[in-house]
Amino acid sequence: MARADTNNTIELLKEIKASRDITMVIIEHDMHVVFSLAQRITVLAQGTPLVEDTPEKIKGHPKVKEAYLGEAAA
Repeated sequence: MARADTNNTIELLKEIKASRDITMVIIEHDMHVVFSLAQRITVLAQGTPLVEDTPEKIKGHPKVKEAYLGEAAA
């Protein structure tokens, strides 16, 4: 999807969420989308939950870096 389409989708999902009292579950690999929408994130590694936290804490989490970037966890 082009970035403009992605951003339009993000805005549409935000509008839907704001207009209704609902919980949304989004399975997505595009981190721009995830960090634009999520209040909580569950990171999976090989199908197993690795970390669950807020987007701010997930960004620099050592287990996430190790699993997805190959960096050694501190």
